[in-house]
Amino acid sequence: MATEEPKYNVIKKSAPFELRAYAPKIIAETAVSGDLDAASSAGFKLIADYIFGNNTAPAGGNEKISMTAPVTMESVPNQSKKISMTAPVSMAQAGGQGEFNQWRMHFVMPSEYTMDTLPKPNNPAVTLREIPKSHYAVYRFSWFASEEKVAQKTKELLAWMKSNNITPTGKAELARYNPPWTLPFLRRNEIMIAY
Repeated sequence: MATEEPKYNVIKKSAPFELRAYAPKIIAETAVSGDLDAASSAGFKLIADYIFGNNTAPAGGNEKISMTAPVTMESVPNQSKKISMTAPVSMAQAGGQGEFNQWRMHFVMPSEYTMDTLPKPNNPAVTLREIPKSHYAVYRFSWFASEEKVAQKTKELLAWMKSNNITPTGKAELARYNPPWTLPFLRRNEIMIAY
Protein backbone atom coordinates (compact mmCIF):
# COMPACT_ATOMS: atom_id res chain seq x y z
CA MET A 1 0.00 0.00 0.00
CA ALA A 2 1.42 3.40 -0.96
CA THR A 3 2.24 5.97 1.71
CA GLU A 4 -0.04 9.00 1.47
CA GLU A 5 1.58 12.32 0.54
CA PRO A 6 0.14 15.85 0.71
CA LYS A 7 -1.96 16.77 -2.32
CA TYR A 8 -0.53 19.42 -4.64
CA ASN A 9 -0.58 20.67 -8.23
CA VAL A 10 2.58 21.48 -10.14
CA ILE A 11 2.42 25.07 -11.39
CA LYS A 12 5.81 25.12 -13.11
CA LYS A 13 8.55 22.54 -13.61
CA SER A 14 12.17 23.14 -14.52
CA ALA A 15 13.95 20.00 -13.25
CA PRO A 16 15.09 19.67 -10.53
CA PHE A 17 12.93 22.67 -9.49
CA GLU A 18 9.13 22.89 -9.21
CA LEU A 19 6.53 25.41 -8.11
CA ARG A 20 3.66 23.68 -6.29
CA ALA A 21 0.25 24.66 -4.95
CA TYR A 22 -0.64 22.53 -1.90
CA ALA A 23 -4.12 21.78 -0.63
CA PRO A 24 -4.91 22.58 3.04
CA LYS A 25 -3.55 20.03 5.49
CA ILE A 26 -3.20 19.22 9.17
CA ILE A 27 0.22 18.61 10.67
CA ALA A 28 1.50 17.13 13.92
CA GLU A 29 4.64 18.97 14.99
CA THR A 30 7.24 19.26 17.71
CA ALA A 31 10.31 21.34 18.55
CA VAL A 32 13.66 19.65 19.11
CA SER A 33 17.27 20.75 19.64
CA GLY A 34 20.65 19.60 18.38
CA ASP A 35 22.35 19.02 15.06
CA LEU A 36 20.32 17.76 12.08
CA ASP A 37 20.84 14.06 12.81
CA ALA A 38 20.14 14.24 16.56
CA ALA A 39 17.12 16.50 16.06
CA SER A 40 15.76 14.24 13.30
CA SER A 41 15.91 11.22 15.58
CA ALA A 42 14.41 13.00 18.60
CA GLY A 43 11.62 14.66 16.60
CA PHE A 44 10.73 11.48 14.75
CA LYS A 45 10.42 9.53 18.03
CA LEU A 46 8.07 12.13 19.53
CA ILE A 47 5.71 12.24 16.56
CA ALA A 48 5.90 8.48 15.92
CA ASP A 49 4.87 7.94 19.55
CA TYR A 50 1.78 10.07 18.87
CA ILE A 51 0.75 8.33 15.63
CA PHE A 52 1.43 4.85 17.06
CA GLY A 53 -1.15 5.41 19.80
CA ASN A 54 -0.02 7.85 22.51
CA ASN A 55 -3.14 9.90 21.86
CA THR A 56 -6.79 10.24 22.85
CA ALA A 57 -9.36 9.60 20.13
CA PRO A 58 -12.57 11.69 20.06
CA ALA A 59 -14.64 8.62 21.02
CA GLY A 60 -12.21 7.70 23.82
CA GLY A 61 -9.31 5.30 23.91
CA ASN A 62 -6.40 5.67 21.54
CA GLU A 63 -5.97 5.21 17.79
CA LYS A 64 -3.11 4.34 15.47
CA ILE A 65 -2.67 6.88 12.67
CA SER A 66 -1.17 5.89 9.31
CA MET A 67 2.32 7.14 8.51
CA THR A 68 2.52 9.68 5.71
CA ALA A 69 5.44 11.19 3.81
CA PRO A 70 7.44 13.31 3.86
CA VAL A 71 8.86 14.01 7.31
CA THR A 72 9.76 17.69 7.33
CA MET A 73 12.19 19.78 9.38
CA GLU A 74 12.90 23.49 9.49
CA SER A 75 15.10 25.64 11.68
CA VAL A 76 13.55 28.01 14.14
CA PRO A 77 15.09 30.87 16.13
CA ASN A 78 16.84 29.81 19.32
CA GLN A 79 14.26 30.20 22.05
CA SER A 80 12.70 28.25 24.87
CA LYS A 81 9.20 28.36 23.36
CA LYS A 82 7.83 25.01 22.19
CA ILE A 83 6.56 24.73 18.62
CA SER A 84 3.85 22.39 17.43
CA MET A 85 4.61 19.20 15.50
CA THR A 86 3.41 18.79 11.92
CA ALA A 87 3.38 16.29 9.13
CA PRO A 88 4.94 15.59 6.82
CA VAL A 89 7.94 15.57 9.02
CA SER A 90 10.13 18.49 8.06
CA MET A 91 13.16 20.06 9.65
CA ALA A 92 14.87 23.42 9.37
CA GLN A 93 17.86 24.75 11.28
CA ALA A 94 18.20 27.84 13.44
CA GLY A 95 21.29 29.46 14.85
CA GLY A 96 24.75 29.71 13.45
CA GLN A 97 27.83 27.58 13.89
CA GLY A 98 28.57 26.83 17.52
CA GLU A 99 25.05 27.78 18.57
CA PHE A 100 22.49 25.41 20.00
CA ASN A 101 20.16 24.64 17.11
CA GLN A 102 16.37 24.51 17.35
CA TRP A 103 14.29 22.59 14.82
CA ARG A 104 10.60 22.14 14.10
CA MET A 105 9.67 18.71 12.75
CA HIS A 106 6.28 17.81 11.36
CA PHE A 107 4.31 14.97 9.81
CA VAL A 108 1.28 15.64 7.62
CA MET A 109 -1.76 13.83 8.94
CA PRO A 110 -3.75 11.52 6.65
CA SER A 111 -6.34 13.44 4.61
CA GLU A 112 -9.24 11.43 6.07
CA TYR A 113 -8.96 13.44 9.31
CA THR A 114 -10.26 16.86 10.35
CA MET A 115 -9.23 18.72 13.51
CA ASP A 116 -12.43 17.35 15.10
CA THR A 117 -11.79 13.70 14.19
CA LEU A 118 -8.01 13.56 14.69
CA PRO A 119 -6.88 12.02 18.02
CA LYS A 120 -5.30 14.56 20.39
CA PRO A 121 -1.66 14.02 21.44
CA ASN A 122 -1.16 12.93 25.05
CA ASN A 123 2.37 14.39 25.05
CA PRO A 124 2.26 18.22 25.24
CA ALA A 125 5.47 18.36 23.16
CA VAL A 126 3.39 17.30 20.13
CA THR A 127 0.79 19.71 18.79
CA LEU A 128 -1.64 19.77 15.87
CA ARG A 129 -2.04 22.65 13.45
CA GLU A 130 -4.04 23.38 10.31
CA ILE A 131 -2.11 24.72 7.32
CA PRO A 132 -4.16 26.61 4.70
CA LYS A 133 -3.56 26.34 0.95
CA SER A 134 0.08 27.18 0.32
CA HIS A 135 2.66 27.59 -2.45
CA TYR A 136 6.19 26.22 -2.40
CA ALA A 137 9.27 26.32 -4.57
CA VAL A 138 10.85 22.86 -4.38
CA TYR A 139 14.27 21.36 -5.19
CA ARG A 140 14.20 17.55 -5.43
CA PHE A 141 17.39 15.46 -4.88
CA SER A 142 18.52 11.96 -3.91
CA TRP A 143 21.17 10.36 -1.69
CA PHE A 144 21.74 11.53 1.88
CA ALA A 145 20.59 14.91 3.17
CA SER A 146 23.58 16.09 5.24
CA GLU A 147 23.63 19.58 6.71
CA GLU A 148 26.18 20.62 4.08
CA LYS A 149 24.11 19.22 1.21
CA VAL A 150 20.94 20.84 2.56
CA ALA A 151 22.73 24.20 2.78
CA GLN A 152 24.00 23.89 -0.81
CA LYS A 153 20.62 22.82 -2.23
CA THR A 154 18.91 25.65 -0.32
CA LYS A 155 21.35 28.15 -1.83
CA GLU A 156 20.66 26.77 -5.33
CA LEU A 157 16.87 26.90 -4.81
CA LEU A 158 17.04 30.49 -3.55
CA ALA A 159 19.13 31.46 -6.60
CA TRP A 160 16.59 29.80 -8.93
CA MET A 161 13.73 31.60 -7.16
CA LYS A 162 15.54 34.93 -7.51
CA SER A 163 16.20 34.33 -11.22
CA ASN A 164 12.45 33.70 -11.66
CA ASN A 165 11.41 36.76 -9.59
CA ILE A 166 9.87 34.59 -6.84
CA THR A 167 10.01 36.09 -3.34
CA PRO A 168 10.36 33.62 -0.44
CA THR A 169 7.87 34.07 2.41
CA GLY A 170 9.23 31.34 4.67
CA LYS A 171 12.36 29.46 5.67
CA ALA A 172 13.76 26.45 3.88
CA GLU A 173 12.30 23.11 4.97
CA LEU A 174 13.91 19.71 4.46
CA ALA A 175 11.38 17.04 3.44
CA ARG A 176 12.41 13.37 3.48
CA TYR A 177 10.17 10.71 1.95
CA ASN A 178 11.87 7.37 2.60
CA PRO A 179 12.49 5.06 5.55
CA PRO A 180 16.10 4.91 6.79
CA TRP A 181 16.79 1.52 5.16
CA THR A 182 16.20 2.91 1.63
CA LEU A 183 19.28 2.69 -0.60
CA PRO A 184 20.89 6.16 -0.87
CA PHE A 185 20.48 6.51 -4.65
CA LEU A 186 16.74 5.72 -4.31
CA ARG A 187 16.07 8.30 -1.59
CA ARG A 188 13.79 11.24 -2.30
CA ASN A 189 14.56 14.49 -0.50
CA GLU A 190 13.29 17.99 -1.14
CA ILE A 191 14.13 21.51 -0.06
CA MET A 192 10.85 23.46 0.13
CA ILE A 193 10.48 27.23 0.49
CA ALA A 194 7.09 28.94 0.77
CA TYR A 195 6.44 31.88 -1.54
